[in-house]
Amino acid sequence: MRHILALLLFFASFTTAFAKDKDKYQRPGPIHLTPAGEKWAEKTLRKLTVEEKVGQVFMIWCRASFLNVENPEYLQWRDAMQKYHVGSFAMTVHVDGPYLLRSEPYEAAELLNRLQGESKLPLLFAADFERGVPMRLMGATVFPHAMAFGGDGKIEDAEAFGRITAEESRAIGIHWNFFPDADVNSNPANPIINTRSFGEDPKQVGDLVAAYIKGAHEGGMLTTAKHFPGHGDTATDSHLGVARVTVDSAHLDSIELPPFRQAIAAGVDSVMVAHVTVPALDSDPNHVATISPTIVTDLLEKQLGFKGIIVTDALDMAGLTHLFANNIGRAAVEAFKAGNDMLIIPADFPASYNAMVRAVQSGEISRERLDRSVLKILKAKASLGLQDARLVDVNALANVVARPANLAFGQQVADSAITLVRDNGKVLPLKASPKNAGTAKGALPYTTIEETRDQVVAVLFSDDVRTDAGRAFAREFRGRIPDAHLIYVDPRIAAGMSDEVLKAVAEAKTVVAAVYVVPTAGKVGNSVAMADATGALLQQMLDRGAEKTAVVAMGNPYLAAAFPAIENYMCTFSNASVSETAAVKALFGEIAIRGHLPVSIPNVAQRGAGIERAAQVASGGSQHEQK
Repeated sequence: MRHILALLLFFASFTTAFAKDKDKYQRPGPIHLTPAGEKWAEKTLRKLTVEEKVGQVFMIWCRASFLNVENPEYLQWRDAMQKYHVGSFAMTVHVDGPYLLRSEPYEAAELLNRLQGESKLPLLFAADFERGVPMRLMGATVFPHAMAFGGDGKIEDAEAFGRITAEESRAIGIHWNFFPDADVNSNPANPIINTRSFGEDPKQVGDLVAAYIKGAHEGGMLTTAKHFPGHGDTATDSHLGVARVTVDSAHLDSIELPPFRQAIAAGVDSVMVAHVTVPALDSDPNHVATISPTIVTDLLEKQLGFKGIIVTDALDMAGLTHLFANNIGRAAVEAFKAGNDMLIIPADFPASYNAMVRAVQSGEISRERLDRSVLKILKAKASLGLQDARLVDVNALANVVARPANLAFGQQVADSAITLVRDNGKVLPLKASPKNAGTAKGALPYTTIEETRDQVVAVLFSDDVRTDAGRAFAREFRGRIPDAHLIYVDPRIAAGMSDEVLKAVAEAKTVVAAVYVVPTAGKVGNSVAMADATGALLQQMLDRGAEKTAVVAMGNPYLAAAFPAIENYMCTFSNASVSETAAVKALFGEIAIRGHLPVSIPNVAQRGAGIERAAQVASGGSQHEQK
């Protein structure tokens, strides 16, 4: 009997321990603020000092990687929580020149868990996962740029995009995505929005934005509509300078604002305000939207009726900092006074924090105004259940991140987005080598390959040949034509390689030019236009063989407007690896081409254009055969 009793006590204690262990982990579900969560937020607010409340309205960078507990970078974050009471972090990764040093999901989850354990109050973690988690971390589900969803055109795909990104993000410990992008890309010369937008039609953009929000909420993630009141009709990167939206009120009401209205109706959790001047709304030339009460409080809150969290774009961007060069902390104060609730990535966090504390203590910012913003933030944390469980179960990552079905879905969207704009009937589809053909002498590692290099040439244009741009494309291309001549070119080496490239083009029967151009924050010059050197080389290639050349826009679809000689033109709207794979499959006729332009290309094609083609060969790499 004693043995049975001991056994029962053991199982009881084991079950209790298991339950407690299970309860400490977040259990993401649909976003929902319960009465208990609301009560926690209100009770917590009453206990906070002014200094603690100010800390809650700031969000600073957290760069995910493995860090020892005594690493200076980690100690800096811990100091920010203990000394400045910071309540939120924006997770990103380190960079090295053109390289984004992406981490693994496990590293990120461990680090975020550790920070949560160090914080007095639960932390909010946000990220820019515009193309899903792989924008910052390796191994998760890859999605193409937003504009590819416009080319795909399926509302349900945008909803699934939001849900999958939310599930993977929450598994890692990220609660809030700075997406969807509600900008209407009506300016083809826009250097910073471009493929980040779903397209140029306000209704389609709004529908896809609303669908993404719905899916993300189902997966338990907070969402952000950006960049209010619209960054699509600008010609300046606000990371580098002041972008101007020069349209009139009627244009704003019919083009820029409708997607934000749809986002608000869909229950978007936050709206991000841009560092742009909008003379039609605020005539003060020194008032970018971020510090304009007319735009933030009067338009967004009062006229559009938005009740959620209003968040600034990064406060360290030149579009704002140039206005406060002599007193950088004032940028945070002026942004808060304009109506923003959360201040993210200040150029000088201690100076900004201290300026905010002084503004509250002096009465420049009322305590009631501060309380209103802090309560919004605390309620957001409670809507995620963070007051009950703030850690994630690292062991559960393998069950959530990169599920095969989700990986396949990401590829499916990229496939569906492929849009054929021009086709002279002489190049496409390309023909893969016959089954078991190719010139490989052996299948073992390190064996040599003879390359004839006289039939098909693919020139891969990118900003920097040292990056990953073109790697997936080349791998897929060589899987179909093992002896294809692939040439990587970037602006630094284009002039020196022109003779080699043009000789190869002259001797080839078929030429493919894959051009990797996507909006890049902070890049000097137009980030969505080819550099002079690479642009000149592409033009020379077309001059010598436009009729046998297929140009693939691996990103910016407006590329063709600068090269009227293009006779065969295909758009992917993205440089993601899934888009590279989709482009090669489409070039070889392995998938049906059904995409349609979500934007108009000046002097080339109107929105909605797209030449449809049925799949013409069976799938299978170099083993394709004509049906």
